Amino acid sequence: MSKQTGLRKQKAGVVVSDKMEKTRVVRVERMTRHSTYGKSIRVFKNYKAHDEKNEAKMGDHVRITETRPLSKDKRWRITEVLKAGEGETEQ
Repeated sequence: MSKQTGLRKQKAGVVVSDKMEKTRVVRVERMTRHSTYGKSIRVFKNYKAHDEKNEAKMGDHVRITETRPLSKDKRWRITEVLKAGEGETEQ
């Protein structure tokens, strides 16, 4: 049983940086309640994710999956591009 995808955490987010080789910075948003006032607030966190083929571009919506440590900061891998970002023109 080599596939453990069901056991690994998955998150969806937007690529905010594609300047590094084979690495993308993905911004993940989650909703939480304020501890005192109870208002819903948006909380963002950036994850560095491995992108072997440099497929994901800035603005793309992607799914990332938890993986073994790949470098000092990389603990996630891009598994699929859910939606291409706006403003991209294919020629």
